[in-house]
Amino acid sequence: MNKTAIIIPARYSSTRLPAKPLLLVKNKPIIQYVWEAAKKSKLQEAVIVATDDLRIKEAVDRFGGVCEMTDKNHKCGSDRIAEIASRHPEFQYILNLQGDEPQITPEVIDLAIKTLQDDETADISTLVRQISSKEQINNPNCVKCVFDNNNNALYFSRCPIPYERNSNEANYYAHIGIYCYKRQSLEKLTKLEQADIEKQESLEQLRALKNGMKIKIAITNLNPTGIDTKEDYEKFKALMEKT
Repeated sequence: MNKTAIIIPARYSSTRLPAKPLLLVKNKPIIQYVWEAAKKSKLQEAVIVATDDLRIKEAVDRFGGVCEMTDKNHKCGSDRIAEIASRHPEFQYILNLQGDEPQITPEVIDLAIKTLQDDETADISTLVRQISSKEQINNPNCVKCVFDNNNNALYFSRCPIPYERNSNEANYYAHIGIYCYKRQSLEKLTKLEQADIEKQESLEQLRALKNGMKIKIAITNLNPTGIDTKEDYEKFKALMEKT
């Protein structure tokens, strides 16, 4: 039976919001909200937080989670999860769930996992949601995705894609940064050199496309708000305080 591990990379150092995995909302750190959603996934056999900072490990230990330490010199989250995955050969599928997505749901996690499990030819799966807001379409922090008739990703960009030249009827989809990898695909991706388009857009998934890897897309209505800035944190805090 193919087993799945959810690995949650969590860094203490962040340029825009230092220590964000440990910020408290209703006396719980952000990382705990992510962990609890992951544990409710029906398709996972393990949830592991991956960090290079003892303060995060200690916080995870306190709420009863599982945390493993990683090298401090990783350049990106996929390198960090690949280190953890290398210690656990029993898992054939690895889901990368960001530690700053406290609004993620177990249903969406399972959608990403099932999308990959159902396509033997795919290397990676990820999620998108449809958007119509001009502000989001033109916002470079909102990554857009175009995909073919079989829901295979064609390209990801910070620019508005497709470009509206001949009509205003284009459909736009925003990328949600959750990935599920086949083990061998994760190993391959992290050994590849950075691609030129990856460097230009600062989007790691473009390395996979540049090297002919297949990314399967699933569409969801979820609109999770990641915690990237103090304003994001305050919005999530205000939302939770109403519940």
